[in-house]
Amino acid sequence: MDLDRTRPLWRQIAAEIIRRIEDGMYPPGSRVPSTLEIAQEFGVVNATAAKAMRHVREQGWTRGEVGLGTFVVDPLPPSSEASASSA
Repeated sequence: MDLDRTRPLWRQIAAEIIRRIEDGMYPPGSRVPSTLEIAQEFGVVNATAAKAMRHVREQGWTRGEVGLGTFVVDPLPPSSEASASSA
């Protein structure tokens, strides 16, 4: 994925992680990549990756397990597309 350097990188990364969850690449209950792995994949600093992952968690897509990592919630929250189309 190529990032648009004119827009906030963390938002683009968060949107990509959520898209992967919705697409089933990271299914419910599965572990998502660590902040370090995200930073390396997208070529950003750890702080940017951490901000993106914090946003994904705050939106209800993931939960942290101390000492184990971050996991996709089960069940998934209603998708943003579904809520947008019903408005």
